[in-house]
Amino acid sequence: MTTLFTKIVRGDIPCYKIQESEKFLAFLDIMPLKIGHVLVIPKSEIDYIFDIDDELLGEMMIFAKSVARKIKIAYPCNRVGISVIGLEVPHAHIHLVPMNTLSDMNFANKKLNLSQDELMEIAKKIKHAQQKM
Repeated sequence: MTTLFTKIVRGDIPCYKIQESEKFLAFLDIMPLKIGHVLVIPKSEIDYIFDIDDELLGEMMIFAKSVARKIKIAYPCNRVGISVIGLEVPHAHIHLVPMNTLSDMNFANKKLNLSQDELMEIAKKIKHAQQKM
């Protein structure tokens, strides 16, 4: 079975790409909890995050950390929260969500409904966020 995320990795379905490496892809969640909500996935199709081998999982967290730093610069917040739920799509993924309160990470909250133009602008802002030296 080919997952929705595998189709995104292959380019069959467009996404609002934030960052990409040989092994991982970060893109906007199109039904975000907060502006700046990003998904990080391995490009290999692995259903469950704890089925990812240790080395690749470590690399995925380092990749996610670099994305989280960009999110925090683009959308200042107290923290960038991380959540792994894994029930929505059978492809391991990490949610990175800018948060100022604990309730910002509540997945029962109503999702934002943003336009394509808004999503493009958010992706551009995060993608081009630079750390201050």
